[in-house]
Amino acid sequence: MSLEKIIAIAGKPGLFKLITQTRAGFVAESLIDNKRLSVNVQQNVSVLSEIAIYTLTEEVPLKQVFLKIKEKENGQQTSVSAKDSKDALEEFFFNVLPDYDEDRVYVSDIKKVIQWYNLLQAHDLLDSLEEDSSKKSDEEE
Repeated sequence: MSLEKIIAIAGKPGLFKLITQTRAGFVAESLIDNKRLSVNVQQNVSVLSEIAIYTLTEEVPLKQVFLKIKEKENGQQTSVSAKDSKDALEEFFFNVLPDYDEDRVYVSDIKKVIQWYNLLQAHDLLDSLEEDSSKKSDEEE
């Protein structure tokens, strides 16, 4: 499953996968507890494939950040927790993305990225990111 089907909903913890579209919005299923909920079009929803992290030179898509974390952590859960200290989180993120813009990427953003990565890793959704990347590079050639 690609990141186009994974969303974050403002005010709701964790991530959700899109199930189906309805007249008033869509139905999403929580990756945390598999509960389904109806999301209406007025709610603030972010599709993970549309999110990017600011660096000093460009914006790096979240998918690439997840792949860098996966490479650093050898496909396992992160070595830091979202509840660790500000310094530990910033050091971890600096090791993953050395040129991230410290003025525009807040600790709360780093916490979300770590939580989302661990949630995707727990559901084996990171493997599909690599497959998506290899498919796109094959198409580009």
